[in-house]
Amino acid sequence: MLPPLKPIAMKERISMIFIEYGEIDVLDGAFVVIDKTGVRTHIPIGSIACIMLEPGTRVSHRAAALAARVGTLLVWVGEAGVRLYASGQPGGARSDRLLYQAKLALDDQARLKVVRKMYELRFGEKPPERRSVEQLRGIEGARVKKTYENLAKRYGVQWCGRRYDPSEWDTSDVPNTCLSAATACLYGITEAAILAAGYAPAVGFIHTGKPQSFVYDIADIVKFETVVPVAFQIAAKNPPQSQAERLVRLACRDVFRESKLLGKIIPMIEEVLSAGEIEPPKPAPEAVAPAIDDGKPLGDAGHRH
Repeated sequence: MLPPLKPIAMKERISMIFIEYGEIDVLDGAFVVIDKTGVRTHIPIGSIACIMLEPGTRVSHRAAALAARVGTLLVWVGEAGVRLYASGQPGGARSDRLLYQAKLALDDQARLKVVRKMYELRFGEKPPERRSVEQLRGIEGARVKKTYENLAKRYGVQWCGRRYDPSEWDTSDVPNTCLSAATACLYGITEAAILAAGYAPAVGFIHTGKPQSFVYDIADIVKFETVVPVAFQIAAKNPPQSQAERLVRLACRDVFRESKLLGKIIPMIEEVLSAGEIEPPKPAPEAVAPAIDDGKPLGDAGHRH
């Protein structure tokens, strides 16, 4: 009988890899990708925190089970993470991180500090003192409106303001269609980063009440240095409305790969949350441990095995 697996600690793993166009299976005990020519490529799954499955991949039951056993998150995404469709067991199995995020969101002072940090990272300067979250949101809105105008002027795009209807995608003009497509791409890769880091996409600080509230918060920090210029570059070429979304998606894919954006977002999430200056909550004194002891975990805290 083989000895039990000993997963590598998350801090010692490669953050993530992307796989496309292959069949993922377990052969001879190894996690492998088999391409269309039959060539097998061994993936050292236990040394990776997250595997991003791009279009054209198929995963066997045994491969999914092995990924769960060694604590590696599987995420089904579009090319380079421009969309997020589904995920396996996220790092959210770590209740301490979810409670920490919730505690920050529920504490008015801590929440304000987190929002101020988001503002600082986004605009490169600290926001005015003694402003509420609502007031900061108003200041942010004015600066964002001006930034759109400046970028449109820089790229020679006729700009009539940010106007779009999510339920009527084709009614927007080309610049707004490009911007909507670009931000959708950014939301995909940002949600993947949040899940991989073990936090909840729905618990936001500026945005609330949506399944992706925290995704919007984090994506907004990097939006104007990543996907918005891409959108205006494509819009400046005045493509047919029917092709604009695809052109933007492909351009965002290339930018994500070249800039290694995913690897930058996870540390940024930690930096933003640490601005709240509170410790993760401790269990309540009256709380009791599970009746059945699971024994000593093989991997990091939150690991199922």
